This record gives sequence, C-alpha cells and structure tokens, in this order.
Amino acid sequence: QVQLVESGGGLVQAGGSHRLSCAASGSILIFVMGWYRQAPGKQRELVASITVSGNTNYADSVKGRFTISRDNSKRTVYLEMSSLNSEDTAVYYCNAEYASTKSRFWGQGTQVTVSS
Repeated sequence: QVQLVESGGGLVQAGGSHRLSCAASGSILIFVMGWYRQAPGKQRELVASITVSGNTNYADSVKGRFTISRDNSKRTVYLEMSSLNSEDTAVYYCNAEYASTKSRFWGQGTQVTVSS
C-alpha cells in the first residue's frame, strides 16, 4: 500500500504554466503512476500516465501541453502543465496502480483553477 499526497494546486492565469507534485509514502518503483482530473459535473478522466519503464500516455486534450515525469529516488511524480486554459480547471488526483493485481491508490486531490 502507498499513500499519495498531491501539492502545487492553485489559481493560474490562462496561458500560463504550472507544476503539480505527488509525493508517495513508499517506493513507487512497481507502480504505474498517473494523473487524473475531475471537473465539476464531469467524470474523472485520465490526464497522463507513466509506466515503470518511463513510457508515457496522454489524453488528447493535453498532448503537447502537459508532461508527466517520475523521480523514483524521490518517490515523486510531477505534472508540468503549460498553455493552460479554462478547460483545465479541475481537481487533479494522483494515482498509483500495481499492474499485476490492478490495485489502485489515490491521493486526496489538489484544485487547479485557470482564470481567464
């Protein structure tokens, strides 16, 4: 089991950049790590994920604007966001998934609000 704590949320100007961090309580070496988001009235959706080997996957809506990365030594996952727009306003959640058992762990979420 692993506990995840997101940080870095806040109010951001449209067109600007921002970085979210997700710190884990233990090793993340065995986990596929991901960032999800949920906007008001919408379902939670995958934003980006990164495998143990570093392969990344992005939602079409953020490709070319967001970058996910992981630092296993720091037990931290990052989400670099750029060219932010109002559609990016949401609560962002960090996720760790153990592929073998499909066990999933979630952080508490961090709010990102993009102001125009």
